Amino acid sequence: GLKSDKGALVSSAQEDGPGKKAGITAGDVITQVDGKDVASPKELARLIGAYQPGKPVDVTLWRDGRSETVKVDLGTLPSSDKQASADQQPSAPPKADTLADLGLTVTRSDDGKGLVVTDVDPDSDAADRGIQPGDVITSVNSTEVNGTDDVAKAMADAVKSGRKAVLMQITRDDSNRFVALPVAKG
Repeated sequence: GLKSDKGALVSSAQEDGPGKKAGITAGDVITQVDGKDVASPKELARLIGAYQPGKPVDVTLWRDGRSETVKVDLGTLPSSDKQASADQQPSAPPKADTLADLGLTVTRSDDGKGLVVTDVDPDSDAADRGIQPGDVITSVNSTEVNGTDDVAKAMADAVKSGRKAVLMQITRDDSNRFVALPVAKG
């Protein structure tokens, strides 16, 4: 039999969710996603979160004493982050190599550490997330940035690895905060 400390027990399947479409029902235990072991519901959320919507993944279930694999199309996975869907206004496809895409104008800081924001486009995601002139961008996806090239590279890497956003560390008045900005599909 299957030990119950492995896997994620499905307690309910969302009526219109992708799992339901794929035939996953309450009581199933999800043991693997794309061949990766699922140790807990948290792990399941993490694994699923790493895939791009629209990508089918193989989900292995334990049901009625036997294991079966179903294909789940993540295209309709309800995201817990409502903010994300509200932000996706169609816009001209920006290139991933300048901060203008982010609505930011930056200059190198005097001490060479980080980039000082000199201007923020009021219609940009950056403005929506509260970035303002005078903020210093010190890292992107936990990589130190000392020039726009560093930011462009971090964003290009994010796009390459299929991420939808970069995490910027912003310093203002000696306090740090993290801001996730959507990256352009280059």
